[in-house]
Amino acid sequence: MHEFFRHGAYALPVSRDTVRADHPDFSFGVFRDPPGQVWADFVHDTDEFVVVAEGELEIEVAGDVARCLPGDLVRIPAGAVHTLRTSHQAGSVWYYGYGHFDVASG
Repeated sequence: MHEFFRHGAYALPVSRDTVRADHPDFSFGVFRDPPGQVWADFVHDTDEFVVVAEGELEIEVAGDVARCLPGDLVRIPAGAVHTLRTSHQAGSVWYYGYGHFDVASG
């Protein structure tokens, strides 16, 4: 498995301000998805990060799949096909942004 997934990267409850401060060169947004929401087969020209704040998501990046819970960080490189699936049991809230990862820090 690649370094896409960093489970437990953020303490609970996940602070929107902390996530935003950790990614100062990225845009920032919030998605609030209903149970069963699927965002399938997206590809972007820039890197993207996703941090799960509430709920449970199955996230697939370039063929690697992980169950992601609050506090988990997902780093999606530019050009990688990715899909996010919110659990059917409950909705989800997740923070995201687009920009460029610092190559030196991985």
